[in-house]
Amino acid sequence: MKRLLILCCAALSLLTACTVKYSLSGASIPPDAKTFSVAYFPNNAPMVAPILSATMTDELTQRFASRTNLVQVEEGGDFAFEGEIVGYSSTTSSVSSGDYALQNRLSITVKVKFTNAIDDKMSFNKNFSAYADYDSTKLLNEVESELIPQIVEQLVTDIFQAAASNW
Repeated sequence: MKRLLILCCAALSLLTACTVKYSLSGASIPPDAKTFSVAYFPNNAPMVAPILSATMTDELTQRFASRTNLVQVEEGGDFAFEGEIVGYSSTTSSVSSGDYALQNRLSITVKVKFTNAIDDKMSFNKNFSAYADYDSTKLLNEVESELIPQIVEQLVTDIFQAAASNW
């Protein structure tokens, strides 16, 4: 009986000593990383949408705040993001046999500089692009408020995966 009790205690202590960190967000954050910062993303594209800069900055901030244990700081975070919107355009994406536009495409490109203070090899400076199509019978200013959040969500997903996933 005494052996069984000692064996059970040893097994229990072994089980409590082992920990596994699971993440439903797909994030793989180094344990030493404690903070993140997101600088304002100015819109330096030739064509400007008034809500784009704030939407981009806020969505990236919210993604890291909600899907990681990192604490937001004003600047100099262990994960630091800065960048700018470099492309914002609407082009024809689909044409009918009669040579008129059926669909238009709103495309957004952001240049992101990510600094990983814990592992500099994971830092990057690159462009991310995403788009959404809309009916050509509508004007861009009629659909911007709907399309910009959709496109920004895709951009932020791509940025999050590039910065916080090791796969």
